[in-house]
Amino acid sequence: MKITLKDIARELEVSISTVSKALKNSEEISRDTKEKVQAFAKLYNYKPNNIAISLKNKRTKNIGVVIPDIVHHFFTTVIRGIEKYANARGYNVIVCLSEESFDKEVINMEMLANGSIDGFIMSLSSETQQKADYNHLKEVTEQGIPVVLFDRITNEIDCDKVIIDDELGAYMATKRLIDEGRKKIALITTDDYLSVSKARTMGYRKALIESGLGVDESRILKLSSMEMDEERIKDFFETQKVDAVLCVNEIFAVYSMRLAQEKGLKIPEDISFIGFTDGFLSKYAYPSLTVVAQHGEKMGEISAQMLIDKVEGEKEEEETFQTKTLEPTLVIRDSIFH
Repeated sequence: MKITLKDIARELEVSISTVSKALKNSEEISRDTKEKVQAFAKLYNYKPNNIAISLKNKRTKNIGVVIPDIVHHFFTTVIRGIEKYANARGYNVIVCLSEESFDKEVINMEMLANGSIDGFIMSLSSETQQKADYNHLKEVTEQGIPVVLFDRITNEIDCDKVIIDDELGAYMATKRLIDEGRKKIALITTDDYLSVSKARTMGYRKALIESGLGVDESRILKLSSMEMDEERIKDFFETQKVDAVLCVNEIFAVYSMRLAQEKGLKIPEDISFIGFTDGFLSKYAYPSLTVVAQHGEKMGEISAQMLIDKVEGEKEEEETFQTKTLEPTLVIRDSIFH
């Protein structure tokens, strides 16, 4: 069990900054308190984490951004929004990729938090959500380094968050397919440990149950991550008779449309498709793909604003955090009936 500055402060009934100063032998702290804090820290083998080189004293005007991948158009739009806003306020943006790996996410954060940035904007890697291990984030926030989580978030961490209403997005999309007269609507998603997929699956189920169609579990394909799995999608279409498909990203949707066309199905006459993310793939697919737009650029802008406001704001004793939820919109194209 590793102990943190917070633990020492709580045990000795002093503030975190007193502990921090006492451990650095600051003149501001009485000798008595310093000895007490240092003895306690030694007893419990406290080691300052290298994530924890405190940034309180100097501003770097750099923001660290950690994203899970650059394959998905959504993340590139978020970065664009962050850059635009941050640059306008005189900040540089350093982007790191976790490539969906827990270890890479931790290493990126350690490297950046070594005094080179003022705060983090990040979306969690799928492995981090799978393990549900958020210690690296807790250490950073306990040091007073501000963090904003976007898109893939966790309730385990007290920080500002920006998300889109994923449940509503999937609900709207499924409802649109039902209104079109579709009866056998499939969902291609990922396992529920990904916060976004869980919410989208809930929206899909809700629309089906409300409409009286009910949920047929065999029509839900759960892949292990947002990575393309051609074999499993192919098998799914071999075994399932469906007349509409909702996909949690645009890559799954475009590939599924191709499989349907190879089987001689006409889109949208025989089968309709809706994906998430309004990217180039959706726009230029044939037929063009109807999507739930996630407003990535706006999400990036809001994340950057929340972070920079925290960095430049005065620290209150009791910090308040907020979660901003953006409204999804349906962009109607040729993969469904207009």
